[in-house]
Amino acid sequence: MINRMFTHMNTNEISRACESQTDGLLSRREWLYRFGLGLGSVALAELLNSPSIAATAPDSGVLGQPHFAPKAKRVIYLFMSGGPSQLDLFDYKPLLNKRHGEQLPDSVRGGQRLTGMSGNQSSIPLVGSPFKFAQHGKGGAWVSELLPHTAKIADDLCFVRSMFTEAINHGPGVTFLQTGTQIAGRPSIGAWLSYGLGQANANLPSFVVMITKGKGGQPLGAHLWGPGFLPTKHQGVQFRAAKDPVLYLGNPDGISAENRRRLLDRLKELHEHQFAGTPDVEIQNRIENYEMAFRMQTSIPDVTDLSAESKETLDMYGPDVRTPGTFAANCLQARRLAERGVRFIQLYHQDWDHHGGLPNALPGLCKETDQPAAALVSDLKACGLLDDTLVVWGGEFGRTNYCQGKIQTNFGRDHHPRCFTSWMAGGGVKAGSVYGETDEFGYNIVGDGVHIHDFHATMLHLLGIDHERLTYKFQGRRYRLTDVHGKVVKGLLA
Repeated sequence: MINRMFTHMNTNEISRACESQTDGLLSRREWLYRFGLGLGSVALAELLNSPSIAATAPDSGVLGQPHFAPKAKRVIYLFMSGGPSQLDLFDYKPLLNKRHGEQLPDSVRGGQRLTGMSGNQSSIPLVGSPFKFAQHGKGGAWVSELLPHTAKIADDLCFVRSMFTEAINHGPGVTFLQTGTQIAGRPSIGAWLSYGLGQANANLPSFVVMITKGKGGQPLGAHLWGPGFLPTKHQGVQFRAAKDPVLYLGNPDGISAENRRRLLDRLKELHEHQFAGTPDVEIQNRIENYEMAFRMQTSIPDVTDLSAESKETLDMYGPDVRTPGTFAANCLQARRLAERGVRFIQLYHQDWDHHGGLPNALPGLCKETDQPAAALVSDLKACGLLDDTLVVWGGEFGRTNYCQGKIQTNFGRDHHPRCFTSWMAGGGVKAGSVYGETDEFGYNIVGDGVHIHDFHATMLHLLGIDHERLTYKFQGRRYRLTDVHGKVVKGLLA
């Protein structure tokens, strides 16, 4: 390795550098830079020439190309943070009502670990759902009475009732679904797509994040939409319910657009001068970020202005759509971003963590999300965008079939990673279908399990990406969203 490094410096350069170091004229930083440049050049050349990246190198500034013809061009991910109860929404289990109050059989549990919140209970009583279920659509999907609008679009949805994960707590669970690992610090899904496919609209970020305002529950960290070890330009940009949707985007008082432009031009010259002496890719990313921010000063006010939407459209999303920062407003905003070529649009809605008070709390959350989510799918369909837009709904894990604490009318359910439900729409998935099966207790998967890595592999496949080929070399190893696992679930594909 040392020999390869020095082949990029001629004999005179090495001699001069060593002499300068001896004379105390060369700083430690400069010495490391000069002698490390060759190794860095080798790594950079290897990265840019890597066959793993889709067709063209994403960091070359050229729009990346998929590995094969995609079904979807973009993703809208509706993330229900906290773990929605599949047993009260999608996975109908009448046996739980018949055996309400009985103990969870050891043969069903199978020695599987429980969380510290219910693992020490002396009693683990089964609890049935207090909500009514009915079958909907050509696939006969069971949907709770709490989701009447979702039920109406059942023929557009693919219900995945056999999702499972290893994570049993919120932090690792959400991180796993958003980055492909339980350990914070890896690139998020949106960052991977931005890196692999490039930017479709030069005036908007390729990855946008919106969080429903005023919600409690488990906190959401910026690492969930961060770039990890990918270049920083691929991180998600958070839109907020405020006068300035994107922080620090507007000009300070007294600064005109012309002055801002001149400032950025001079700053770009300084950065280019710095890059000439220290060719660090992050310097180029900084230039691009400043330029993107300048363009967004015009594009963001346009995309966030809902006044041009018709009354019919606003009514379709429900009364909350007129209040900025609500889930309904964010869903409509997502459709507008999809129209303008944003690759990955992430919506977070918190408060689904019902360790207690589930019968009283769940109806309110469903009321906040049911109509807007269904309206988004219908709106995309009406606009001709659903065919190439993948919409995903789901949380980080499910809820247990037993009661946490003492059994009571307003009971709660603990975390359950063994099986939970998500749904998908558009973008090449099999509409009007139900995939996977759980046992009659709703505790274990008995057919067609879909692991998180499989879910990610399938999502990338729909976008025209081979999940094994979209990689990034970091600290001597090639990483990918699915790590060393994952398979495309063909049963989900149309």
